[in-house]
Amino acid sequence: MNPFDRLHPAVQYHIVNSLGWPRLRPLQQRSIEPVLEGRNVICLAPTAGGKTEAAIFPLLSRLLENDGQGLGILYVCPIKALLNNLHHRLGHYAGLVGRRVALWHGDIKSGDKRRILADPPDILLTTPESIELLLISVRTRPEVLFAGLTTVVVDELHAFAGFDRGWQLLLLIERLARVTERDLQRVGLSATVGNPAQLLKWLSGASGRPQEVVEVPATGLPDPEVTLDYVGGVRNAATVISRLHRGEKRLVFCDSRRQTEELAYELRALGVSTFVSHSSLSVEVRRHAEQAFAKGSNCVIVATSTLELGIDVGDLDRVIQLDAPYTVASFLQRLGRTGRRTGTSRNCLFLATTGAGFLRAGALIRLWRAGYVEPVLPPPFPVQVVAQQMLALCLQYGRLTRGELAGHFRGIPPLMAELSGAVIDDLLVYLLNETYLLEEQGAISIGPAAEKAFGARHYLALLSVFESQSSYLVQYGKAEIGQIQALSLQMLVEKYPFVTLGGRSWRINHVNEIRRVVYVEPSEVKGKSRWFGTGQTLSHAFCQSMKAFVTGPESVADHLSVRGRTLQQDLQEEFAWVRRDQTALVDQQESRVWWNFAGYRANLLAAKRLEGTYEIRRFSDCWIEFTDNHDLQVLAGELISLLQQLDMTFTLDADSGKFDSLLSDALKEGQAKLRLLDQEGLEAVLQQQLQVVKVRV
Repeated sequence: MNPFDRLHPAVQYHIVNSLGWPRLRPLQQRSIEPVLEGRNVICLAPTAGGKTEAAIFPLLSRLLENDGQGLGILYVCPIKALLNNLHHRLGHYAGLVGRRVALWHGDIKSGDKRRILADPPDILLTTPESIELLLISVRTRPEVLFAGLTTVVVDELHAFAGFDRGWQLLLLIERLARVTERDLQRVGLSATVGNPAQLLKWLSGASGRPQEVVEVPATGLPDPEVTLDYVGGVRNAATVISRLHRGEKRLVFCDSRRQTEELAYELRALGVSTFVSHSSLSVEVRRHAEQAFAKGSNCVIVATSTLELGIDVGDLDRVIQLDAPYTVASFLQRLGRTGRRTGTSRNCLFLATTGAGFLRAGALIRLWRAGYVEPVLPPPFPVQVVAQQMLALCLQYGRLTRGELAGHFRGIPPLMAELSGAVIDDLLVYLLNETYLLEEQGAISIGPAAEKAFGARHYLALLSVFESQSSYLVQYGKAEIGQIQALSLQMLVEKYPFVTLGGRSWRINHVNEIRRVVYVEPSEVKGKSRWFGTGQTLSHAFCQSMKAFVTGPESVADHLSVRGRTLQQDLQEEFAWVRRDQTALVDQQESRVWWNFAGYRANLLAAKRLEGTYEIRRFSDCWIEFTDNHDLQVLAGELISLLQQLDMTFTLDADSGKFDSLLSDALKEGQAKLRLLDQEGLEAVLQQQLQVVKVRV
């Protein structure tokens, strides 16, 4: 039987007649049976690969076949912009067969939320934080609202699973399963990842349902057009973009908000119709930019990874990348934005603004050409998420025994593979001792320390596991432009009262500290923009590819521009001493540098092991720098053997995140060592021979 024939007749009819589709895509065809049969499924495809319909068509069919009433499907997305973007499309599909879709997140008005609770839709589009709110709020009755829930769809699963937010979502699904007393079906939608079966097993949690990965290999497609050029600066990049592909729609990715703002400003100065999208712009500004770009033709939109996650900005002609993202998976998402129309092909132009950016782009292209895609691995030892969930469970149920509270976690295989029962017991004891939880007559409830730390605004701070930077609203007249971080604002006000936001320059006129609003007016003086946050680091595999790029660049030669080839030859000469199967101890002017291309986490581990023996100046993804008072030959003779002997007994001061206060020092350090250090990567480079380079470089 053709899988399409298994869909409900009403769904079949509207696909063919209302939507006018002559056929479903291969991924959509292959997903019908496993989703209809109730398996836990992960559907893999690039951006615009039809993943949403692969999930929603069979789920709508099952709603119609079972005549389900009330809320039956939760559809979870990582960002509100994607939910807003999907609302119209999913609402249209559901409306064709007489079903309803609603939207619930922080920007939805309270009146709309009351109507949803009074008359729940068939499908609710939401975020993990909103699910948390629905479970703990005294205004909702989860056992009533979720009584008919059968399925949770997780869109952009890869954007959740590699972070603590993914653990929160997994534990929320398990709590929903307890509320409904039902083994909920899980359907994950993801970009291409290197470990889909492992990711699906993690998503399945305590579910006993059969599991199936649905992936359709890309066949018959022309090779993407991928080129790496070197331009030497953001202003030069703007000049190149302004002259290339005029009359076409160009999406330019940058990997920082600062670079996004700088490029957009320079493009506008050159008269290019330019729009901007990143997380610090207001919803209205982003929505206007995305809608205007979708309708335009000869224009550019400059964005961070926010436009990597499937938000529809219409058909694109070109994708341009300043420097390079930090993973192949991210590159594949961006590449997949192009080549949707018949007669067009996928393409990406890398414009490297620095030598380091060029090297990173070359290494990424090399990995991509080799077919490598990073595995998505949930963070190990998620003890702070369990701590947050313990407090949330006490808010949800009011009072729980020790056995009931710990029992919420013990039956979840992927969690128990990371945390032992003893660790959960130790965490619970710590929360009780510190009065975050309170135990009276055998029942545990929320404690005074938790009320003090998180109780404001009905425990709003407890809903999310990620920390938001303190910020001020930037406003011109009545229009909200975006947000600026408090530390950045302080530096600007004191030294240079001009800021770039939304690709435009603004003069800071007044700061209302009580309302935390910055009032601005347009300015001709170029502003500055700066955001503070955790910088991205490179993995062991990525750094090894960088090493291979400077020693054997032939694998990417076809992707280099003329300027790119020139710079690549310069890099070969600069790193002429690098050997593919060796590390190098280099005698520099004022220091000794161990070039190992081990990756940041591996070098952090090496630095911590050595800090009691050697004085280390600094380290990076690719090297460790020692002071010059170490004899080169002695250091070379001791370095590898010393690193092989030292253990993990050192202390590692690391903030565990937003819920740092909920963990004992031992739990914080245990989590930090597992998350921040790479034992395997370090051991790999220790197996390589060490050469001494005496030439000063």
